[in-house]
Amino acid sequence: MKSPTQPWQMSAAEASTLIQARALSAEELTRSCLDRIAARNADVKAWIWLDPERAIRKAKELDKVLIHAGPKSRLHGIPFGVKDMIDTAEMPTTNNSPIYPDNQPSHDAQVVRIMKAAGAFVMGKCDTVEFAAGGRKALTRNPHDFARTPGGSSSGSGAAVGDGQVPIAFGTQTGGSHIRPASFNGAYGIKPTHNTFSWSGARHLSPTLDTLGWYGRSVDDLVMVAEAARMIGIDAMPAVAVKGLKVGFAKTHNWPKAEEGTIGAMERAVRLLTEAGAIVTDLDLPEPFADLNTAQHIVMNGEGRVQFLADYVQNYDLLHEDFRKKVENFDGITPEKLLWALDLAAACRPVFDKLFGADLDVILTPSACGEAPFKPSETTGDPAFNSMWTLLHVPTVNIPGHLGPNGLPVGVTLAGPRLGDARLLAIAKAVAPVLDPKAA
Repeated sequence: MKSPTQPWQMSAAEASTLIQARALSAEELTRSCLDRIAARNADVKAWIWLDPERAIRKAKELDKVLIHAGPKSRLHGIPFGVKDMIDTAEMPTTNNSPIYPDNQPSHDAQVVRIMKAAGAFVMGKCDTVEFAAGGRKALTRNPHDFARTPGGSSSGSGAAVGDGQVPIAFGTQTGGSHIRPASFNGAYGIKPTHNTFSWSGARHLSPTLDTLGWYGRSVDDLVMVAEAARMIGIDAMPAVAVKGLKVGFAKTHNWPKAEEGTIGAMERAVRLLTEAGAIVTDLDLPEPFADLNTAQHIVMNGEGRVQFLADYVQNYDLLHEDFRKKVENFDGITPEKLLWALDLAAACRPVFDKLFGADLDVILTPSACGEAPFKPSETTGDPAFNSMWTLLHVPTVNIPGHLGPNGLPVGVTLAGPRLGDARLLAIAKAVAPVLDPKAA
């Protein structure tokens, strides 16, 4: 792997090692990231709120703590981005909504508090699709092709990490809002088991589905945040070898939507893993799983009616038509439909978990339909390959490394059973050097 020449090119793990060895300061890392932002953000537009002077001041403060008291954790001195529907007490949380342009929370969201306690600091707020749910799109553009979407709703977070503007950023997923941007922007990303991180302080769309996730530039970056979150099993993350790893290639019922970029990414992943000694077999999921995307849509919009009712009755004129339709039950979701969707998910979750064991270590599946589509002001891409996993509450990790026919990133997803996050990260760490040339 080619060594980074500038701090902004480093993964959080690489920067952390140098910071704790006092070979790099948090201020140097922050200034390098800010230089990258200054050079690129006019086109990428990843940030909705950024104060460079404040960021440098926070980095200097953390350098003093490191010198006098030693590091609190591997995240000490690492800047991170926050999706702008996650509360921050020191900067606005606008939800990219005309209803909340000057909204200043009084408290940080739990995830922000945890990161700060670990010695990291908020670089700024990353642009998002309105309420991370619909309405107006983020202004963010794909850093690899400004005419294309970075994905959404975690648009700014995925683009900021994929473009080297910040080493770590937080996003969320209700359908495919986190893993799809990881694929489009060429970032590592994890959507952990539902409720691994407290959602407190973030704007809800669907409590059954809403899941906090994070982006990094390596699997080790993802692990560092998992350590701060005290993820179950992360303190004893197992060592995993690719040779003999039992991988189930799950095209899923969505495979007809796979474009050239995704077909190529999956064929390449199967070939490289097989050459590295993994045992890759086709995996057909049970027939009821074919209805999970429909169920996810029903749950999301059924619960979304509740989440936007207050804004509907108080701020109707400013509320986007997307959210008015949710409150007005435009999709005609009945109690019977919602119960069917919730019951299907509850029935499929233990079935999925039991697939893993002696014959299966991990599932390999697409992260997106293909390369990032054009017209970012109109679309953030199709979540078809993500929605099922969100409803199942299982952890998924995007591994970058493949380039589609237009030279744009197309990731692949590794999926595991509920609460198997630590083992999934261990598998991802073993697999990444096989699939990602930058990790080799």
